[in-house]
Amino acid sequence: MVCFLLGTGFEEAEALVPVDLLRRADIPVCLAGVDGSAISGAHGITVSADRPVSDVKREELELVVLPGGLGGVAAIRSSAEAMDLIRWAHEHGVRLAAICAAPTILSDLGYLDGKQAVCYPSMLDKLTTAHTTHGQSVVEDGSIITANAAGSAFEFGFKLIEALRGAEAANKVSRAIYFHR
Repeated sequence: MVCFLLGTGFEEAEALVPVDLLRRADIPVCLAGVDGSAISGAHGITVSADRPVSDVKREELELVVLPGGLGGVAAIRSSAEAMDLIRWAHEHGVRLAAICAAPTILSDLGYLDGKQAVCYPSMLDKLTTAHTTHGQSVVEDGSIITANAAGSAFEFGFKLIEALRGAEAANKVSRAIYFHR
C-alpha cells in the first residue's frame, strides 16, 4: 500500500495526480489525514482522508509519500504521528517519496545524507547534506524518490509506479491516458 500524508495546505496536484496514476496501476493507495478527515489543499480543494495517520496499517506499507505545499509540509512537521510514521518507514525499509518542499523533511531527518535529490528550486539550499541535482525533475536514489514541483507531478507519479511495479506498469498507464513520456 502507498500512503500519502495529507495536511492542511498540501499541494493538490502533487498528491492527486500521483494518487490517480497509482490507482490506475491497481496499486492500493491510502490518503492519511494529518490534521483531520477533510483536508483542504493550498488552492481550496478539500479531500476526504481515507483514515487518520494513527490508523495507517504499517505492516502493509510499500511507500510513504509526502506531497509539498508549505502548509502541508508544516502540518506534517508538527504532527508527532506523521513524523513517527516517516521514521518507522525509513527504519523498516519502506520506500519514501517527497515532492516540492517536502524533501526538506527527509533532509532534516538525515535521510538524504549523501543522496542525489531535488526539491523546489528556491529550497535547494535546505537540502544541506544531499547532492542536489539540477536539470532533473524527479530523482530516485536507493529507496528515496524526490521531485521538484507540481509541474513534475505526472513524472513523479510514473516514477512511483515504476519503482513499485516496474517500467512496463508505468508505461501501460502512460499509454492508457495518452501521456507521452
